[in-house]
Amino acid sequence: MASVLVCSCPITGHVVPMLAVAAALVNRGHTVRFLTGQRYADRVAATGATFLPLPPEADFDDTNPDEVFPDRAGLKGPAGIRYDLTHVFLRPSKHQYDAVQRAIAEIPTDAVLAEPLFIGVALLLNTPRANRPAVVNCGITPLSLSSRDTAPFGLGIPPLRGPIGRIRNRALEVVAEKVIFRPVQKYANEVARKATGKPFPGFFLDWPRRADLLIQFGVSEFEYPRSDLPDTVHFVGPVSQGGGRDTTDVPLPEWWADLDSGRPVVHVTQGTIANRDYNDLILPTIDGLANDDVLVVVSTGGRPEDTLTGPLPANVRVSSYLPYDELLPKTSVLVTNGGYGGVQFALRHGVPLVVAGQSEEKVEVTARVAWSGTGINLRTNRAKPDDVAKAVRKVLTDPSYRQHAQRIGKAIQESRGVDALVDLVEKA
Repeated sequence: MASVLVCSCPITGHVVPMLAVAAALVNRGHTVRFLTGQRYADRVAATGATFLPLPPEADFDDTNPDEVFPDRAGLKGPAGIRYDLTHVFLRPSKHQYDAVQRAIAEIPTDAVLAEPLFIGVALLLNTPRANRPAVVNCGITPLSLSSRDTAPFGLGIPPLRGPIGRIRNRALEVVAEKVIFRPVQKYANEVARKATGKPFPGFFLDWPRRADLLIQFGVSEFEYPRSDLPDTVHFVGPVSQGGGRDTTDVPLPEWWADLDSGRPVVHVTQGTIANRDYNDLILPTIDGLANDDVLVVVSTGGRPEDTLTGPLPANVRVSSYLPYDELLPKTSVLVTNGGYGGVQFALRHGVPLVVAGQSEEKVEVTARVAWSGTGINLRTNRAKPDDVAKAVRKVLTDPSYRQHAQRIGKAIQESRGVDALVDLVEKA
């Protein structure tokens, strides 16, 4: 059996998919250690893996990032992305790298698995292959590899075919790396030199290309085609094939039978992280569809139901938690800010989407929703009621959106998820 080290930044959306990876490896009999933030110790232990704490310099509480990183508040667009890359992900990477090296020195390790923004493992690739374990990148976001066939990751720009598209992509790549992210790349190289004695051999965000394996947690049908895709890339589908409940002891809401009233069900959620301001998407959906003959089902993502204050229209139902395995088969349209896992789970059930998210990886997820024909991208972080209503009505009346969602859903259902990942790791 193999000895595996799993690594994740201490951010919920990064840790959760890696927990599924750890559990699958443990179930196959492998020895697994999991390096991440202290507040995830119990969840790591529940998988059967051994918890390794990140050093304090690399750990933080992700429940209130603006409090941990006060200079981050109010930053948007490229400035916000530059700040996050520099302070949230790059600054701790030397300490992450040191922790990885200590773990490897303590117990012989066959493979190190990391999500793309755990840059400490990217630094490990600066060392000779003979001096390190196999490195496996786990694609918890849309595929970020640079390509002559795609615009740089993070811009949310869909592919453009032919020579003109490749010229455009190359120009955008130069602008992104040499202008927009030039100071970030400079800082990344400083960190790399301090940790390993040499800079990154290319753009630091493209480090997964140098991994021994890149295992993408999605299906190729929901990804831009690339003629120059490395043979190290493997699509395994989502690591979790079930939606589950946020907690197992929460009963169905008393209004659950209303889902079978015959009206189209429109479910709206802002997820569990970006859900502090309901004005981003939940309230615009409620207001925009207040007079439509639909049932609007709201999830507050774990927040108390009474945080959604004020009188609500008669066609609205609210719950803090919802059983998605049971809800999505009854759902006609999902309105969401575009989390990668949530979008793929909706597609697994053949549910078309209306998406509104332009932050973090969401700008790339929402762009792929529009490109794949599975929904409408509102191209904003804060939607307008009329825009949401117009998009929902179009998705409800145009069957092509559901047809495309079902097409990709079939591929997701046929994917093997973590079982395929474990097979690949074992071969490596």
